[in-house]
Amino acid sequence: MTIFERYAAYVTGHSRRVIAIGLLTTVVVALGLWRDAVAPMAIGEAQLDTPAHQALERIQQSYDLSQPVDSYVIVRMSQDDADGDALSQAEVLKGLRFQAALWARPEVAASLRPGDGLRGFENLIGQALCALDGAPEASAASRRPWEPAGRVPQGDCPLAVQIKRLEGMDGSDYAALREAVLSPSSSPVGANLGLYLPVQVDEGIENDFRARALVVSQHNPARVGLTEEAVHAAQLAMQAELPRWFADAFMYGEGIVKAESARAVGESFRYIAPIGGLLLIVLLVITFRSLRDMVFCLLGLMLVLLWLQGVQGWLQVPSTSILIAVPFLLVGLAIDYSLHVVMRYREQLEDLQGAPDASQTQQAMRWGLLGVLPALTLAAFSTAVGFLANYFSPLASIRDFAVVSGLGIVATFFIFSAMIPAIKTEVEKGCAGRKGMRVQWALGRRRLGSRRWLAALARFTVRRPRSIAVAAAILTVTGAVAATGLETSFDRTDFIPDAPPQWMQALPSWMAPGRYEVRENVDYLVDHFRLLSRLLDAEILVEGQVTDPAFLHAIERVARRRATESGTLITDSPASLMRLAAFHDARFAQAVQARDEDGDGLPDRDLVPLYDALFDLAPARAARVLHRVDGVYVSARLEVALLLNAQSEAIASDIRAVAKHLSEHAPVHAIATGASVIRANVQNALFDTLAVGFSITLCVIGLMLTVLYGRLHGAYGLGAILLTPVLIALAALLGAMRLLDIPFNSETVVISSLAIGIGVDYSVHIGERFLAQARLASSLAERMETVLTGTGGALLGSTATTVGGFGVLALAISPPLQRFGIVTALAILLAFIATMVVLPALLVLRERRM
Repeated sequence: MTIFERYAAYVTGHSRRVIAIGLLTTVVVALGLWRDAVAPMAIGEAQLDTPAHQALERIQQSYDLSQPVDSYVIVRMSQDDADGDALSQAEVLKGLRFQAALWARPEVAASLRPGDGLRGFENLIGQALCALDGAPEASAASRRPWEPAGRVPQGDCPLAVQIKRLEGMDGSDYAALREAVLSPSSSPVGANLGLYLPVQVDEGIENDFRARALVVSQHNPARVGLTEEAVHAAQLAMQAELPRWFADAFMYGEGIVKAESARAVGESFRYIAPIGGLLLIVLLVITFRSLRDMVFCLLGLMLVLLWLQGVQGWLQVPSTSILIAVPFLLVGLAIDYSLHVVMRYREQLEDLQGAPDASQTQQAMRWGLLGVLPALTLAAFSTAVGFLANYFSPLASIRDFAVVSGLGIVATFFIFSAMIPAIKTEVEKGCAGRKGMRVQWALGRRRLGSRRWLAALARFTVRRPRSIAVAAAILTVTGAVAATGLETSFDRTDFIPDAPPQWMQALPSWMAPGRYEVRENVDYLVDHFRLLSRLLDAEILVEGQVTDPAFLHAIERVARRRATESGTLITDSPASLMRLAAFHDARFAQAVQARDEDGDGLPDRDLVPLYDALFDLAPARAARVLHRVDGVYVSARLEVALLLNAQSEAIASDIRAVAKHLSEHAPVHAIATGASVIRANVQNALFDTLAVGFSITLCVIGLMLTVLYGRLHGAYGLGAILLTPVLIALAALLGAMRLLDIPFNSETVVISSLAIGIGVDYSVHIGERFLAQARLASSLAERMETVLTGTGGALLGSTATTVGGFGVLALAISPPLQRFGIVTALAILLAFIATMVVLPALLVLRERRM
């Protein structure tokens, strides 16, 4: 007896012992669920030892990073109000009262930075009013009509006083003050009107202020006692306050984006779960046509997922977005394994008349399991070893993916080659001979629609193998060429949900999704305000001779630079701080002028005393852009702001270009760093590692199949043939992603692993059945028909079930879920088509050449 025969005989002959061993193993594995949970790790938290990472660590150790978390409130005039003016006295007064309401809420006030937590155009007006007569307590009656002489004064005035002063101001005085605040020549010192007012888009239109912005600055949770959750909760509280004050207003912040993205996932599953569950049950009913076999399949699925979580717990593997494909891969394999075992069992009983007895069911289970066991073993272990090859990746998250996926495939094999067959054997023996029991026919084995279609496909592959091979080659080349144009980076808005389609409004109220406005609001911000994201998203560390005047001049040359893609803009640096200090302090301005030889407002010699003066005038501000050790200036830091919808790769490329410019035009070494740069580095490293890892996976699987088929069947060339449909399916998948405008990045490259895992499984099943029928069929046509109507029928049921079950995710509101559903369904469907059409043609060509 061969090892496969002994294994099948033991599982069916000692089924109760196998069940006991399986249950005991399940209990041991499941204990991993009670181990201390490991905190989930985001994809951007992968650790890389790059210059950008090292620079960020040095910045965190050396600089006072107390920058706030900035978010924005946008107030717009209603579309019904054709003459609406967001800067009118009534609207500005409403804005001040709104701020007072926010400060009155404890959960909001605790997160706001004192003094400048809320700032907008209304505060410029209010502060100027307080400073008009030199004292906030001055009465309205003693105030004369305001006439600007020089710049509008900027005072330090409580919000309540600002409101009182504005309430008592007449319309003509307000109009004069507003005009002065808006004028570049008389606006308050340090006022940045560009933060609060929309960009003028239509030329020739003046004073069209139908919107204004309020900048909300909250404590950075990394530097104070607040948690990130508290900061985000305060943003949601501010958003909830808006409808009480404004007819058309919205707030943008990280907390609001995360809350809406999380809500999109929850609401997606709220209607996808019943739709997908119902569809999956219907497909399983159509495929199995037996409640018992459906229960066996679902039981196996539950055990697979339980083992997966248990293994992850025992190994203390943190949850990451890379691991999202593993359970879906295992579910797809589990359904496939279950169908093959059940359908081959039914094939063994299809010639019986009437219900089988206990002995017949046991023998049928033994020979049915034996019929699929070689294919299951080859597919499972070659695929598992292929995925485990990624364990040598330098990234811990990829190593975790390799271990979890490899062990998960082995666990799926054990459950569906031992536990489920043993349970089915016991149940079938217990039900044997009962009244009303009958044998179900295997999918594709009766002369119904599926049988006729599969038989016709078998005849076509035997008659036209060359044509199929040529078409497959053209498809592969086309897909590979299309793949060269795939987008390989994340957009910062890729995870923000779009507005739900109209048809979802017809769903019952408990299923229908709510409104989603963040993406539309981001577009509005970028188009109308050019508002920028939090500064810590990107920064530049400069080391070397930062006291050389050439450094300041190099900063000036790029300080106003704004790239079209990322909106990169240097917002704070030693040069900008020096200009600001000169504007406010006359003595400092004289010191700069004495060293300015070309009249550009920047010193051309002797910078150290000026740097020292900056630390005397504004120590906190200077500590953000300069670092000194024992009086020696060793580095500088440049803050960079970005457009909200910029791509990480565009940001990184743009900031690297700025750093390169600084290094080339001054005796310094500039390093681009920050969250966006590191995120781009991680994404690129993950993408490159995964792409290389899956290439190695394919090579290892191909080598194993070549060796195994050579040793078992003397067919060394069969391994490469079985791997060919997998490559074709991958090429076609990449081409389809290009057509559907789905990026091929570290998110979707993991999902593409489904095409490898399931494609290899499908190919091995067809190849094994083709070899097994060599001595049983009288002709090549009959042999191929048996293969495609038998094994192909099981593959058809498996594909329909998994594509339907996973493809329903394409209806999700959440973009990641939607992309996952589309790519998963495509990967499985293309693997099935390549296996059922291309592989038979290749096997026919091989057979005819022998």
